[in-house]
Amino acid sequence: MDFKVISEKIANIDEAYSNRFISLDPSGYFLIKLSRNSLELIVEHYSNQIDKNGIAIDPETGNPISCKESKERLPIKIYSGKTAKELGIQLTEGDEPHPISRLDHALYIGRELQKAEYCLINELPYIQD
Repeated sequence: MDFKVISEKIANIDEAYSNRFISLDPSGYFLIKLSRNSLELIVEHYSNQIDKNGIAIDPETGNPISCKESKERLPIKIYSGKTAKELGIQLTEGDEPHPISRLDHALYIGRELQKAEYCLINELPYIQD
């Protein structure tokens, strides 16, 4: 089987899984960014509440959080590190309360951190999925 066929199969599988229902993490959500100046991965952790319909709500306003929201929210905490592994350990290990409460969310963050690290190393733009 050639690389192009395998690549297309993988893309189809990933697309199908990207369209499934996902329960949101009541511990909050994360925005992953790259710092080209410091050559680091940056993870911003934001609070949210989940309503009875599974919608993320801004704890301050009680309004649904929109991806296109114009109001700038402040992160609860900002994590930074040189590698995906370093950040993954910061987010999931140690005595401090962990900012991720769902296993599926932890796996998603791990995949995104690996992707962000790859983009940082290869000087590519990173877009969080």
